[in-house]
Amino acid sequence: MSDAATLEGHTLLASGKVREIYDEGERLLMVASDRISTYDVIHPTPIPGKGAVLTGISAFWFDRTDHICPNHVVSYTDVSDEVRGRAMLVERLEMFPVECVVRGYITGSGWKDYQATGAVCGIELPAGLRESDRLPEPIFTPATKADIGDHDENVDFDRAAEILGDRAALQELRRLSIELYSFASDHARERGIILADTKFEFGRDRDGRIVVGDEVLTPDSSRFWPADGYEPGRPQPSFDKQYVRDWASSSGWDKTPPAPALPDEVVEGTRRRYEEAYERITGEPLSQWLERSGAR
Repeated sequence: MSDAATLEGHTLLASGKVREIYDEGERLLMVASDRISTYDVIHPTPIPGKGAVLTGISAFWFDRTDHICPNHVVSYTDVSDEVRGRAMLVERLEMFPVECVVRGYITGSGWKDYQATGAVCGIELPAGLRESDRLPEPIFTPATKADIGDHDENVDFDRAAEILGDRAALQELRRLSIELYSFASDHARERGIILADTKFEFGRDRDGRIVVGDEVLTPDSSRFWPADGYEPGRPQPSFDKQYVRDWASSSGWDKTPPAPALPDEVVEGTRRRYEEAYERITGEPLSQWLERSGAR
């Protein structure tokens, strides 16, 4: 598949760390590339098939969570042949300027914050938690949206409400985020996967409804751990890009641009993890998604 930035006959509106967004009049065409980023910096080495995994998993979750919150998807098949399988036609939304993060386990930046302060985003947590411990209940920990090359910043609820300028809306985003996480966590656990944390992006549609957009519950926006290897007190093996983060951290790279190229074994290991995440969560091989979306 060619890079989405070469898509002819479409007006490019934005190019992010992973996706290109094209103008389709009243709608947008979102195309997931095979790019991968760590620490908000894009690596020059793609992960083959990653864009299809992100789109296929998002499609799976969008279809199963619209009873909780409406989503922005219009079609996965009414797109250019060149990008079938990794593209979706979506409604335009007025996006909220915060990322809605839900944590069910203490890990990543949340673990670092907890070690330093005993809290995450102003939420006091029980003393004595170990790395990767399950939290008593999922917590909502919003973050600012960073530009490419900058880092997202965890903020407390009050600061996020200031950014939105609408405290009631943030309360609703918190409710929806936790409900979506809990639904997905239960499903993933049945498939042998622990959903440690995830982030959502929401906006308002033309009728003013809150709608979930972007991607949902993918290996890029979530931490997926194999349940059969779960052991608190240490970092966990994962089906997400934590594998690449771990390599990047140990490579000597200082986490500022440019990001280093990935070795072949890291590319292949990441590809396998993404595909296994898709297969475990959806209960089907990735090839079925590609056929259903018209990519094959």
